[in-house]
Amino acid sequence: MTLPILMMMLFGVFEFTMLFFARGSVVEASRLGARAATYPGVGQEYIEESVHAALGPKMARYASVYTEVGQYAGDPCVVVVKVPMMAAAPDLLWPVGFGLKDQYLISETVMPRE
Repeated sequence: MTLPILMMMLFGVFEFTMLFFARGSVVEASRLGARAATYPGVGQEYIEESVHAALGPKMARYASVYTEVGQYAGDPCVVVVKVPMMAAAPDLLWPVGFGLKDQYLISETVMPRE
C-alpha cells in the first residue's frame, strides 16, 4: 500500500536531482557565453560554440542562445540560455500531473564589454 507513494517520492527526488544538476550546467554555460561575448571582435558563432561546449551534447542539441552584445567598452553583453526541462531529465511524474512539458531552464548573464 505504501509502495506507490514511496515510488513517487523516489521518482520526484531523482527528477529534482537531475534538474538541479542541469540548472548548474545552464548557469555555467550562460556565464561562459557572456565572458566570450565581452572580448573584442567575437562573433555570434563563437558565443554559441562556447555555450554548447559547456552544456554538453545532450542539452546543447535543444538549447536556444540569445545574445545582445554592446559595441563599445563598458556596454553590457547579455547572454540568455534556454533549455527545455525535457532535455535535462526524464518526465517521471507526468502521471500525477507534474509534467515537464513546456517548462524551461533559463539563465541570463550580463557582463560589461572589455
